Amino acid sequence: MSPNTQDDTGTILVTGATGTVGRPLVEQLQRAGHRVRALTRNPAAAGMPQGVEVVGGNLSDTASLAAAFDGVIAVHLIGFGDNYAPISNAEEIMELAQRAGVRKVTRLRGEVEKTALDDAVEASGLEWTYLSPVEFMANVLEWSASIKTEGVVREGFADGKSAPIHEADIAAVAAAALTGDGHAGKEYQLTGPEVLTPPQKMRILGKAIGRTLHFIELTQDEVLAKWRGQGYTDDDLEFFLAMLNDPPIPGDVVLPTVQEVTGKPARTFAEWARENRAAFVA
Repeated sequence: MSPNTQDDTGTILVTGATGTVGRPLVEQLQRAGHRVRALTRNPAAAGMPQGVEVVGGNLSDTASLAAAFDGVIAVHLIGFGDNYAPISNAEEIMELAQRAGVRKVTRLRGEVEKTALDDAVEASGLEWTYLSPVEFMANVLEWSASIKTEGVVREGFADGKSAPIHEADIAAVAAAALTGDGHAGKEYQLTGPEVLTPPQKMRILGKAIGRTLHFIELTQDEVLAKWRGQGYTDDDLEFFLAMLNDPPIPGDVVLPTVQEVTGKPARTFAEWARENRAAFVA
């Protein structure tokens, strides 16, 4: 389909449209010529591309979603509402989707255990696809302040390995599942193309911004104190430690999912660092 044509078969609804994955998903779908509706709690500040329909709504508030689902044939779902709390109205959301005539659902997952939203999605009878990224490259944005002011990265688990994925690649897999066939009932575990430790990420970032950075390793207690200071709950901390110590995919495993689903190689962390250079430069 030409980027200048528009799919007249229906609308694709993207929830969490201003988020790390939602924004590139909206942009990719729109560029491909699909009619896209972006759901956000603050439409005035959404900053969506021209031609994207922006609607106000809150996943935690079922009544606010009725108009958003009108005419929708596919929907991308996140699993949280206000203050990142898990969705508690999952059955109502999926009933709206069914009544609207939605056929395909992608669900961005970050949980280890199945949730009420997963149960509702699977019980809906719609074609569902799970997207399970191991780690977002954007997680390193947490280093931004200390890199800008001190040229320092303070992080724990210095030997921990992961294959972080570019958020645009998560979006590309979602777009493929929302607009193509052969993805129903699958869970796509997603990684980037290389295994990196925190100091290796730091060095790549340093090269991207033209600055020598220094790594200071934190103890586990220091890491936990930092997370608590950022407002995370004990349940959050337990989840974070589980993902670090016993991830669903071992940290030294690179999966070919992005290439297989999209036909394009996964983006590297160096690409991400160059694209996001401004976030680390004072």
